Amino acid sequence: MSVNEAATGCASQDGTRRPRAVDGATVAQYEWRGARVIGARGAYDASSIEPLAQALAAAAEECPRVVLDASEITFADSALLNLLILTRRTVDLRVAAPARQVRRLLQLTGVDTLLTVRETVAEAAVC
Repeated sequence: MSVNEAATGCASQDGTRRPRAVDGATVAQYEWRGARVIGARGAYDASSIEPLAQALAAAAEECPRVVLDASEITFADSALLNLLILTRRTVDLRVAAPARQVRRLLQLTGVDTLLTVRETVAEAAVC
């Protein structure tokens, strides 16, 4: 995967850049060891970020520690990065098990140094 592909979600098989197919985004919530866990699944960009933003905002109001389970996020761009940074300003946000593309995006932008990123939800909930 190229840096451009990791950061933009574009694939190039025939020399042209076009977005990869993205699937619908869904959000689930549950409690785990004193933390509110938000499980995100699917692709997150400007057109699909709102349900996740609402879930994180509600969790931040109800619990001092919020874990984003990012293991099933299939695509993310600057909309997700912006949401994570803004959410981190209001609550102790941890990111658990980020999928490969998400982890790469966090690393390329340096956002991984601003957030607590752990391999599992259990680790993120207790650290």
